[in-house]
Amino acid sequence: MKKDKKSLSQQTADKIYDMIAKEHIYQPGDQLPNEMILSEQLGISRTTLRDAVRMLTLQGVLEVRRGKGTFVSSEEAIIGNYGLDNLDRIRIKLKDLFEMRLLFEPQMVALACRRGSDEEIEAICKQGQLVADVISEGKAWTDPDQEFHRLIVAAAHNDFMNHLIPLINRAVDEAILIGSSKEDLFKNTIQDHALIMEFLKKRDAQGAKNAMEIHIHHAIHTLELNKGNESII
Repeated sequence: MKKDKKSLSQQTADKIYDMIAKEHIYQPGDQLPNEMILSEQLGISRTTLRDAVRMLTLQGVLEVRRGKGTFVSSEEAIIGNYGLDNLDRIRIKLKDLFEMRLLFEPQMVALACRRGSDEEIEAICKQGQLVADVISEGKAWTDPDQEFHRLIVAAAHNDFMNHLIPLINRAVDEAILIGSSKEDLFKNTIQDHALIMEFLKKRDAQGAKNAMEIHIHHAIHTLELNKGNESII
């Protein structure tokens, strides 16, 4: 991957935004074509389209209405300010999300070491390799990465913690939007996941906990979330 090269998902998000704000193909309040049609029109996979829609939804440009479809935001001010003030608001929320991840994910991976079955540990490691593969190939990586972390929480066998999975997913989604150095984010993800998996295979709970803390701190540093008056724990 070349440094500073936009991912295909980001390029697609930019293209959809141009179709709204510059080409005026879609107006505020309009419904976008369904996933199959729009992905064919743009010449991309449905997975890439989902990532692009997720980016624009987080920034308020698009709205996904369950059971109805995806619509252009009716707030023209948001559309006209794509990527500016919205990113600042996302950064503030993301700081809180990563602080929450630091509070529970290291403990979850430690529990997974102690409680997870051999089959569950194997599934986590298989998914971790998939994440590395899609990143190396320049493919959409958010869904595989979220599944890696979901499998860890599932292997901890704590039903309540399963309800916190959306926090992980939100953090991964929003990290895409503000990551100025995606090359570092990708490199750290591959290396950190490998370390986490190594300790999981050894059933080393303390090692896995430390590796997860390192992983999250790497993301915090790369995303520059520790700037300002209050640093993350």
